[in-house]
Amino acid sequence: MQRLDGAAAVPAHLADGIVALGNFDGFHIGHQAVVGQAVARARAEGRPALVATFDPHPRRYFQPDAPPFRLTTLDQRERLFAAAGADAMVVFAFDEALASLDAEAFVGERLVSALHVGGVVTGEDFTFGAKRSGNVDVLRALSEAARFSVETVGPVLLDGASVSSSRVREALKGGEPAVAARLLTRPFAIEGVVAHGDKVGRTIGYPTANVDMGKYLRPAYGVYAVRGRLADGRVLDGAANLGVRPMFDPPKELLEAFFFDFDEDLYGQVVEVELHAFLRGEGKFDGLDAMVRQMDADCERARDILKRT
Repeated sequence: MQRLDGAAAVPAHLADGIVALGNFDGFHIGHQAVVGQAVARARAEGRPALVATFDPHPRRYFQPDAPPFRLTTLDQRERLFAAAGADAMVVFAFDEALASLDAEAFVGERLVSALHVGGVVTGEDFTFGAKRSGNVDVLRALSEAARFSVETVGPVLLDGASVSSSRVREALKGGEPAVAARLLTRPFAIEGVVAHGDKVGRTIGYPTANVDMGKYLRPAYGVYAVRGRLADGRVLDGAANLGVRPMFDPPKELLEAFFFDFDEDLYGQVVEVELHAFLRGEGKFDGLDAMVRQMDADCERARDILKRT
């Protein structure tokens, strides 16, 4: 799996490929349908399969002060695209230069001159170019002169409604990670480097792996049943608090994961924490003893949930 700069010339062995084109932030069921169609077509025609994404998300470029809303990092997307069968990930850096390209220039400079595309697969609602001047009809018209094919994939429905990144975000903000997982076909996962914290957890028998939330969407604050995936491939069950820790001053937003039956140093290591079930919201307690009793109950409940997951 290669990661390519969308502004640079594609390596010769990846030219004339079929490119899945979109944001693909959550890589939910709808996104998977687009990429799956591109991969299937590439294999049928003996071409390379590429997935093109944008980073940062265009919304972040145009609304830099918007609250965090990211569902995946580029590293996570790269792994997901590879698992879906893609040969390479193309990253279009969404900057002033890209934002200023009109639809025709985007097709000519990025898809034709840089990527040498043989075909494009995208969603029916895909828009591109300055001021969203391009849509799939414009793309088809421009592709005729450039001699590449265009194929679109319609919305994917789940429970009678279109699957979208907005639905995933709403589920997570509503404390419904299981609903988000159905839309994603996997648990929502936060990946980051384990950092040193206040080390209070260790003094009460609950050492935690602390991960900064960075640019990720903020799910509902509270306690979750989680699974941690370590860089060496091990998978650990646990419980985590996601929020601002109202028992401690000053408030500090963190994802604090406690992994069951595990006592190794994870500082400086990358860990991916999957949210499996929302147990309760954050709250204040009458002292540390009361908090520990609640944490004991939370962990017992998390163990039971994860045994059945």
